[in-house]
Amino acid sequence: MNPHDWFLEHQAAFVARALERDEEATFRSHLAGCAECREAVAALERDLAWLPMGTAPVAPPPGMPNRLIQGVLSPRRLRQRAWPIAIAASLGLIAGGAIATMMAGRQTRMVVNDLNQRIAAVRDTLSITRAASWVAQAKVERDGKQGMLMIFADEKTHRWNVVLRDVPAAPAGEVYQFWFITDQGMVRSVEFAADQDNPGFVTLPMPPSGGTVMGAALSVEASHSVGAAPQGPMLVHLML
Repeated sequence: MNPHDWFLEHQAAFVARALERDEEATFRSHLAGCAECREAVAALERDLAWLPMGTAPVAPPPGMPNRLIQGVLSPRRLRQRAWPIAIAASLGLIAGGAIATMMAGRQTRMVVNDLNQRIAAVRDTLSITRAASWVAQAKVERDGKQGMLMIFADEKTHRWNVVLRDVPAAPAGEVYQFWFITDQGMVRSVEFAADQDNPGFVTLPMPPSGGTVMGAALSVEASHSVGAAPQGPMLVHLML
C-alpha cells in the first residue's frame, strides 16, 4: 500500500468527522495539494448536504439534519472500531510483521465498507426527504414537554421518513408506538427509541395489509405488547 492509499481509504471517514484530531489535520494538509482527494471529498459532502425540501411551510428545526446524519453514520462507534486498526498498524510498524499489517488493512477495509454502507443509507434517507410529495407534523405533549412528530412522504416510492423529536424518554417498561391509520383500522408499525436529546428516526414502507393509509398515530404502550390496536395513551392522531 503506497502512502496515498491511506487518504483514499479515509475520505469517507474525513467527511463524517470520524478521524482523530491529528489524522484530520494530516488529511486537511494533504487536500491542499491533491486535486483527486479534494474532488472526492467534495462529492461526498454534496451527497450529505441538507438540500431544501421545497415543501412549505414545514422546515426542519435547527441542527436536526446533522443529528439525523450522525445517527446513521455513528461516528462515535466508528472511532471505537478504529482503535484496533491503529493498534494493529502500530504493531506492524514496530515488529515489521506482515501478518499484523495484513490484518490492519483488512480491518480498515471493513470500517470503510461499513461507512460506505452508512453513507448509502443517508443518501437513501435524504432522497426521500428531498423528494417529499408532502410533509405533515403534529405536536407531541408528554410530561409537560412539547415535542414533534414529522412525516416526509414520497409518493413515488411509497415510503415515509418519520421523525420523533424533543420528547422525554419513555419510562421503563413503556415504548412510543407508531401506527398507520387505514380505512380498515389501525396497523401496528415500529417502536420509537427517542429522548429529549436524540430524535427517533425511521424510514417506513407502507404496510402490506390493512387497506389505504389515511393517517398516522403515536401512542404509549407497554414494552413487548402485541395488541392489534392501541391500549395506552394516544399522543398523536393525525389524519392526512
